[in-house]
Amino acid sequence: MAPRQTKGGSVKQKAQEDQREDSLQAVKKKCLLPLANTPLIEYTLEFLANAGFEDIFIYGGAHTDQVEEYINASKWKLSSSPFRTLILLKSSATSVGDAMRDLDNRDLITGDFLLVSGDVISNLPLEPALARHRTRREKDKNAIMTMVLREAGGEHRTKSRGRRPVFVIDPARERCLHYEEMSRRQDGRRYVNIDPELLSAHEEIEIREDLIDCYIDICTPDVLGLWSDNFDYQSLRKSFLFGVLKDYELNGKTIHTYVVAEHYAARVRSLRAYDAVSKDVINRWTYPFCPDSNLVAGQSYRFGRGKVYEEEGVVLASSSVVSKRSVVGKETSIGDGSVVGDSVLGRRCQIGKNVLIEGAYIWDDAVVGDGSTIRQAIVANEAVVGRNCMVESGALLSYGVRIADDMTLPGTSRITRAKRKGISTSDTAIVGKGGEGYHYASDSDDDTSDTSSTTFSHLVYLHPTRTFSASSISTLNSSDSDSLLQRDVSSRRSSFRSDPSDDIAQTRDFHLEATSSILDGLTKEDSPDVIQLELLSDRMRTNASDHMVRHAIVAAFMKRIYNLIDGDPSGNPGVGASEAVQLVFGKYKELVERMAISDKWKEEKADQVDLLLLVQKDAVGKSKGENVMLFVAKELYAMDIVEEEGVLQWWGDERSGDGEMGRVRGLTEQLVEWLKQADDEEEDDNDDDDDDDDGEESENE
Repeated sequence: MAPRQTKGGSVKQKAQEDQREDSLQAVKKKCLLPLANTPLIEYTLEFLANAGFEDIFIYGGAHTDQVEEYINASKWKLSSSPFRTLILLKSSATSVGDAMRDLDNRDLITGDFLLVSGDVISNLPLEPALARHRTRREKDKNAIMTMVLREAGGEHRTKSRGRRPVFVIDPARERCLHYEEMSRRQDGRRYVNIDPELLSAHEEIEIREDLIDCYIDICTPDVLGLWSDNFDYQSLRKSFLFGVLKDYELNGKTIHTYVVAEHYAARVRSLRAYDAVSKDVINRWTYPFCPDSNLVAGQSYRFGRGKVYEEEGVVLASSSVVSKRSVVGKETSIGDGSVVGDSVLGRRCQIGKNVLIEGAYIWDDAVVGDGSTIRQAIVANEAVVGRNCMVESGALLSYGVRIADDMTLPGTSRITRAKRKGISTSDTAIVGKGGEGYHYASDSDDDTSDTSSTTFSHLVYLHPTRTFSASSISTLNSSDSDSLLQRDVSSRRSSFRSDPSDDIAQTRDFHLEATSSILDGLTKEDSPDVIQLELLSDRMRTNASDHMVRHAIVAAFMKRIYNLIDGDPSGNPGVGASEAVQLVFGKYKELVERMAISDKWKEEKADQVDLLLLVQKDAVGKSKGENVMLFVAKELYAMDIVEEEGVLQWWGDERSGDGEMGRVRGLTEQLVEWLKQADDEEEDDNDDDDDDDDGEESENE
């Protein structure tokens, strides 16, 4: 697509899908699947609208009728739409190459255009990239394409775990010289083949594996001509890009890059990416494309504490809890004692009593019975989970599946309503007596070729020995694929930064969110159980260490203590340091014991020492810091959170005596001396008892 001031259009390339009957009755097209309860296509169209494009041409494969019906009923067809033209092109094309050749034959594109994949979510401003492309094009008519790439480190969670794109770039000219896909598997090829002539012909080259390729390409009409001239080109990168670069000496055409280090860009090319991007949307990395932006007419989401988004009409029982980073759709009801965290619940869902939903995606009109647990799984529209069921991490229930009571679904479960050949009744071993559904067995659980018309991608919460096909819920095809994803630490610790594998950045994110959550709970006097639940949710999401948890608790508790000492702006007077410490630690003793201390039965009191060191560090430089340090240490000892050995080991730790740390513990020396004196007196008493025993023995003799 072109901006308003230029001629051309935007081609929104939907991933071409296999025309075979899908093994599941998952008849929704990928772009209509809900992401944070908003159809994926809405994010892509908003991206194009915000970039100022007017003419949109959409290519689709299977289920094009559904896309057409949705578009015709959407705001994009109203007179107020920012688009001048929005056309869904129907074609028998089964690959990107077929679609590009069909587009060339239609003669719809007369100027530069933007080619994007239909699964893109991005808030990138495109004008700088367009300006760079136009300037380059004016100087060199052979510069036919500019790829917009996002710098994001080597281990970003939205990246494929199978094959990784490797770009060889001339940084001076921003020209892409070579492209390959390198396997990430242990048994795969871990090197690239670079023509030696490239090394001699360019003073400097960069080999980049740290780029997210969202398939956002600014193209000239020459691109369509090259597709038409080469019928063997099927995929956008492995065949077209690789081929054009390889044949540079013959055609003289160059392809360039525009690398950005800020803003957000990702493709929902797999279920693993679906999970990662959903979390990014909820965490507002994609702003302004967040649930409370209400991109679809009729939505009424509001942004609440802890990044909880609720629509109007949600019914919550008084004892139910919706914790951080969750989305709950209209008319959904949650019963007594149920807990929902890090999850997305669609509209009109019925969640029973004492249900635990953690890290899961529950789509519209689903039902979950009393006492059931669903962890890190997908439950599609109108599916029913019976009472007292356990749906384990990685399970996938497709549209309309019914699970009977008291069933356990392992993480390898993929259950569909589609009947298998030769089987006419539901598999009771899987769905239970009275349930409805069949195990879905695909022809292939792994496809690493991007030239295939059917590409499989995999669920984010994978069982270590099993892959999951994206076609388990929809024909989620694209020109790339993901291979088996193991649940490793690095993927969970990634955040959307230039270097998402940076542990320091991840630690900072956890600390800020967890501290804010705990302090909010302390201020509102929430119960310890509620605060603990949200803290556990944060910890599981980021794989936070015990030290990080203790740090967040100490920071929040100390902040609350100082707030009580200072009083509030409304004029309420503050309290003394001793009273403030007792008010905070007294009510939340169990929270500290459960989440911060686990060394009561060990000789080395590492947790207790760490806790006191964190308190000490927080008190450094604070008004009344020495007093607060003393009263906290005394309170922790009095409540038996920290034992005598813990206090003495902390005092003897060299870290507690250095510089400012040593000065802020000055008043606490009286507690330490008292403990030592009491210990000496106890030893003297024991010695006296021993002497008395010896005397009695002598007299008896």
